[in-house]
Formats: sequence, structure tokens, C-alpha cells
Amino acid sequence: MKLIKTPIKDLVIIEPRAFGDERGYFMESFKSEWFYKNVNPKPLIQDNESKSTKGVLRGLHLQAPPFTQAKLVRVVQGEVLDVAVDLRKNSVTFGNHFSIILSADNKKQFYVPRGFAHGFAVLSDEAVFSYKVDNVYAPDYEMGLRWDDPVLGIDWQLGREEVQVSSKDAVLPIFNEFESPFTT
Repeated sequence: MKLIKTPIKDLVIIEPRAFGDERGYFMESFKSEWFYKNVNPKPLIQDNESKSTKGVLRGLHLQAPPFTQAKLVRVVQGEVLDVAVDLRKNSVTFGNHFSIILSADNKKQFYVPRGFAHGFAVLSDEAVFSYKVDNVYAPDYEMGLRWDDPVLGIDWQLGREEVQVSSKDAVLPIFNEFESPFTT
């Protein structure tokens, strides 16, 4: 596995090695010993998966302490634009975001540490999105930011008329109205 740093501290891309031939491919999608040594020593405790159609935008989501979650995400089928926003108040990149195309073809994985909002938009006709988390889902601690926040200025690579968000995501606060619970 190859570890690639991003311009935002602690936010990393993981490129697994895939071995392929005319029959298909094989890869190790997760190896705990390598991950805990090179990325984060905290155990990942749960796998989640979602399936969405083109234009579906999920996010920007996070959970407040003590149920903050780190995520290791990847796409099993299709293609998404994946985005993380740094919400750590003491970070030099507070309020900055990083985006990456994740697809079944490129097999890249994206590690989103605690202290970030996370979301993705489906760019292909359909996508299956898989992620591992290091803490349980706690609905009472769920928070988020609006996907179309003008301060964040995220280019989701979709026309506004193509974007489909849940009614809950449509009313999330904008960045300037959000009080981050994260210091580091």
C-alpha cells in the first residue's frame, strides 16, 4: 500500500496495490497492521456501505465529541467526488477542504480523521460507497455543514440542478454559522 499526504495535515490517500490480468484483479483493501502503524493506531470498528445514483450528494456530515468518527472510505462500484473539510479550530488549514475522485477503477482510499466534515457526490450512473469508522453512530451527536456553502466554495463537479440532497442535509448550517466542537 502506498500512503500519499494531502495539503491538509492528517488527511491522507491510500493506494492499494492491485494485481490484475485478463481474469480480473486481486488487492488487499485493508491490512490492520499496516494501517495502524502508518495512518492511525485507533481500531476501526465498523464497516458501512451505501448505494446511490448519479447526482446524490451525501454530506457534509460529522459527529460531535465524544462520538467523533474517523473514516476510511472507498468506492466499490462507480465514481464519486469525495470531500473533507478541516474543522479543527487550531489547525492552520481550518475551513479548508480537499477533494478527490474515488472510483472502482482507481481503487484509491481516503482517510478522513476526526475533526473533519465529510461528504461525497456520485458522478457515475450509480455508486457503491464503502467506509470503515472508528466509533459508533450516535444520531444525537450528528452535525453537518451545507453542501453549497458559499464560504467553502466546493466544486462538486455537478450542475446545481443535478444535485439531490436529503431534506435533512438541505437545512444544515453554513460555515459562518457553525460552531466547531474541535480544537485539534
